[in-house]
Amino acid sequence: MGAMPRSLRRGALAFGAAVLLAIAAPMSASAHVSLEENTAAPGTFTTLTFRVPNETADGASTSKLTVTLPTGAGLLDSVSYIPIAGWTTELVTTKLATPITRGDVTITKAVTQVVWTATPGSEYGPGSEGIFKLFVGPIPDVGQLELPVEQGYSDGSTVSWSGDASAERPAPVLYITDKPVSDHDADSAPVTPVTTSTGTTTSGPDVLGRVLGGLGLILGSIALVIAVVGRRAQKRVG
Repeated sequence: MGAMPRSLRRGALAFGAAVLLAIAAPMSASAHVSLEENTAAPGTFTTLTFRVPNETADGASTSKLTVTLPTGAGLLDSVSYIPIAGWTTELVTTKLATPITRGDVTITKAVTQVVWTATPGSEYGPGSEGIFKLFVGPIPDVGQLELPVEQGYSDGSTVSWSGDASAERPAPVLYITDKPVSDHDADSAPVTPVTTSTGTTTSGPDVLGRVLGGLGLILGSIALVIAVVGRRAQKRVG
């Protein structure tokens, strides 16, 4: 069998590399901190479920999470947390500079931050996602509530999720009377395993499996191209 011309081999390999780069770019997009359910009706009580992926590339683990709650018209009268195994939770109460009157009740202080801190050994690392839940209400009659999140890592670094919807790191938003903005990360799947509020793990969509499956398909296509080109070259030589 005649050897496949080097120029043809290079061309086939270059084609394969280009295809791999094309599919790798969207797969590498990071998921954002988000609310599992981002709508609520005024006057109701609801559970805020924060999904927090670990996006660090240097192996650090997520060890702390701080959620800042709104004040003013968006104030939440009641805030309670759902315990997470291996994590402590602190409700930070602040005296309001200007008391808020709602009906017959005057509110002079409120929970303005919730801080979760991992005990040693309970941090979660790359490839996993934390689930943090609050039960809040009554939901105020406003358009939306921005809920900035600060994610702390075991190496001392922090990431602030506090931008608007178009920012690289947008704040989670609870939509009330405003129409929800489509989540540009809606198609981003969390990497397994997922850390749940009970400290167990569940299987989210297997991104690694999808990537490997896609790579297998591409490599098979490359092999087919090389084989076809090689046969044509052999016929010409013969």
